[in-house]
Amino acid sequence: MLYQVPGVYDLTLPESVEVPLVLDSPHSGHDYPDDFQSLVPKADLRRVEDSFVDDLFGTAAQWGATLLCARFPRSYIDPNRAATDIDPGLLMGTWPEPLRPTEKSRLGHGLVWKTYPPNRPLYAGKLPVTAVHRRIEKYWRPYHETLETEIRRLHSAHGCVYHLNCHSMPSTSSPFMAGGGRFGGRADFVLGDRDGTSCDGAYTDFVRDFLQKQGYAVRLNDPYRGAELVRAYAAPDQGRHSLQIEINRALYMDEGTLQPGQGYQALRNSLTGLIASLAQFARDHRNSIRAEAAE
Repeated sequence: MLYQVPGVYDLTLPESVEVPLVLDSPHSGHDYPDDFQSLVPKADLRRVEDSFVDDLFGTAAQWGATLLCARFPRSYIDPNRAATDIDPGLLMGTWPEPLRPTEKSRLGHGLVWKTYPPNRPLYAGKLPVTAVHRRIEKYWRPYHETLETEIRRLHSAHGCVYHLNCHSMPSTSSPFMAGGGRFGGRADFVLGDRDGTSCDGAYTDFVRDFLQKQGYAVRLNDPYRGAELVRAYAAPDQGRHSLQIEINRALYMDEGTLQPGQGYQALRNSLTGLIASLAQFARDHRNSIRAEAAE
């Protein structure tokens, strides 16, 4: 069942018996708001999208999983940043609450981007505080509230929940892995569990082992260890497990034309297999928890 908030998100609930598994794609959105007055042409902005990630994981509901996908672009407001991760130098006016800009903001890619990578100005001047606040309330907050609601709902219903935060990475900046990936030695996937703090190690191991058995090169926490959407809702000691997955774009698309490549369907099939296996993994862990509770 599909629930849509136009321009904000698509939420797809399970078609089959529900399992405690939720996936989200925060960076595949390409519905550009009318008030996004960027100096950078849309054709360039599209290069920083996680193109097609929403479709690559699009079979999730068939296996009992929940899938949330952002419709707005990350360059407009980034749901994988904290609401306080704002560069004060971007603002016209005074923010009414304390800000906590991180290194991402210093580099121009905090909650609201200041530059297009690596350092191309995104705006002609500063942004009014009211405009930034509106982006948070209309886009960032509904996405976060929906993801948090689904994670908590599934946890309450099943006693555990597994969250997979789905991304893609440019092949030219993905990490080198000796003897590894299919494209000049670069890793095919990077998994991030914030150095083992955002999920049980069995979850990370399961995903890594599945991908490696499919012939993919996988790296852990380097250089992507998981950002805000993994940090904010993970509590492995309470049965809430979050893991970030980054896919090398060269596996499935032409990064020059931004069109699907020859490997697209093969990768989608692999990811469908991963979702099906994760659904069983989550189901098994839920049943184990229930059995222990019944003893």
